[in-house]
Amino acid sequence: MAESEKSSEPGRAAVGLAVLGIVYGDIGTSPIYALRVCFRGVSPVPITEANILGILSLIFWALLIVISLKYMIFILRANNHGEGGIFALLALLRPDRDQDSRSRRTLILFGLFGAGLLYGGTMLTPAISVLSAVEGLEVAAPSLETYVLPVTIVILLVLFAMQKHGTAKVGALFGPIMVAWFLTLAILGINSIIGHPEVLKAVAPWYAVQFLASNQLAGFLVLIGVFLVVTGGEALYADLGHFGVVPIRVVWFCFVLPALLLNYFGQGALLLDSPNGDLQPFFHLAPDWALFPLVGLTTAATIIASQAVITGAFSLTRQAVQLGFVPRLRVQQTSAHSHGQIYMPGINWFLMSAAVTLVVTFGSSDNLAAAYGVSVNATMLVTTILAFNVARERGGWSLAKASFFLLAFLTVDLAFLTANAETIPRGGWFPVAMGALIFTVIVTWRRGSELLVRAYEANTISIETLLGRIENDPPHRVHGAGVFFTARAEEVPHSMMQLIKHNKVLHEIIVIVNVKVTRDPRVGNDARIQVREYGEGLYEVKLNYGFMQGFNIPSDLAVCIDRGDLPIDLDDTTYFIGRTSVIADRKKDGMMAWRDRLFAYMVRNTMHATSLYQIPAGRVIEIGLQLGI
Repeated sequence: MAESEKSSEPGRAAVGLAVLGIVYGDIGTSPIYALRVCFRGVSPVPITEANILGILSLIFWALLIVISLKYMIFILRANNHGEGGIFALLALLRPDRDQDSRSRRTLILFGLFGAGLLYGGTMLTPAISVLSAVEGLEVAAPSLETYVLPVTIVILLVLFAMQKHGTAKVGALFGPIMVAWFLTLAILGINSIIGHPEVLKAVAPWYAVQFLASNQLAGFLVLIGVFLVVTGGEALYADLGHFGVVPIRVVWFCFVLPALLLNYFGQGALLLDSPNGDLQPFFHLAPDWALFPLVGLTTAATIIASQAVITGAFSLTRQAVQLGFVPRLRVQQTSAHSHGQIYMPGINWFLMSAAVTLVVTFGSSDNLAAAYGVSVNATMLVTTILAFNVARERGGWSLAKASFFLLAFLTVDLAFLTANAETIPRGGWFPVAMGALIFTVIVTWRRGSELLVRAYEANTISIETLLGRIENDPPHRVHGAGVFFTARAEEVPHSMMQLIKHNKVLHEIIVIVNVKVTRDPRVGNDARIQVREYGEGLYEVKLNYGFMQGFNIPSDLAVCIDRGDLPIDLDDTTYFIGRTSVIADRKKDGMMAWRDRLFAYMVRNTMHATSLYQIPAGRVIEIGLQLGI
């Protein structure tokens, strides 16, 4: 017993390091700029003792209410077989159910809009994180101020260029660096608090209430800066599937939260001692000799935070693809051992372009902070509402209990969102506009796909009907196996119907593959692969994938062969892929003309099934089909 306990300690330590490196990079780098923005933001307040204590009290209670209570205690419970994030919540709500209900459709659309806003915030995180770190050069050596933007851009370009190589090797360094980072936060904070221990009075909520009452509108708008301390909440929820609830909670309460609070209070103590509006309080916590090392460590921490956000965007997009919310995009596996380590070129270069453009356009982390909060805040509000519905539908919560949860956290979300709305003319419009654009793409793809399926169904026959036709009018059968793909089980693919109609030929063995993505993150082989023999050499293979899994059709067919379910040879198999051309028919129940054109464009440019299903390109035959929506 004792031996097993000892052997488990290294495992726990390794998980703790990984949690620090991946989950807490975003929220862990907020001390670089959050308190400074409170005093230098869109509505600056004087740096007085009362204001310092009031803002620190707001920060303290924001971290406790939003992160510790809302996310750690409540939101993390709303997971889909261990997976978190807004798409996991949508999967739990079963978006394909009760589609005739207006309230149901509105809820799902609301969730999809939140997902779009999350992408808008994701674009800003690398820009504001890296730029705020490099701005430390202005403190260490004011003469280097002109190099801040060029250095930031170079770091971002290198960061995004490295994504295609994966994070396996670099990831091993993430945990130790973040341990050093949080220890540094705590040590710098303690050193400053020792000189002004009275700053700890700010834990009393009275100081926050007094600050808001005294400063009125200006004090309320300070919530824009205060919100920056909790912007990593959505990121840690999205990373839930990597580690599980317990390690994330333990690391937060035992290490991350104390380090963050000590640093924020240390910055407050520094401002009590030197109330200079031009200060960068985070960097001035360090002695002069430690400034350059601190800038280096800060830059490393922000790169890790950006890395976590970028890989999170890859994972989020793959979930959206698997759930049918966006077109198929190219996914490259960067690790043979970890399925979660992927690279998506299109998303990567899109985020890189956005991050560099934001740095050049806004020019400073203070300006970027004005654009940052509104999209993340809106996403958090959407998460609160979705979690309320999950608690009611899946958690068995009573209306009274769930409503208390909703109203309590919705009040906080709305207070922050009302303040952040003031930043929309100052740059907050950018992530909102990007979120709206992505939302438009999502709903257009989803609706267009529904119309396309309807058009397919109007021209589809069942497998039983096909067997009758083969028996009455047998086509010519050629050696080998032909694999066809259908979106609906027990129906004949259009590509196969076209082949019979125009060529009057079929292979000796016909395999109809039906690929379905479930609402579960992962499905094991036993439950995932089902084979049915119909006779006349015709087999149907049903493949059920989790929305976090990648496709590999040849590998799954090999499993069927090994089990004796399929009498085929993969070296003598031809794959037939249907290539659909969408025609806008202007039907009454269709979409507007511009959405038809957008959907047709996405269909033309979606990832080819050959790459999606990892089929050898030399064994594929395409068969075209035109359908009107």
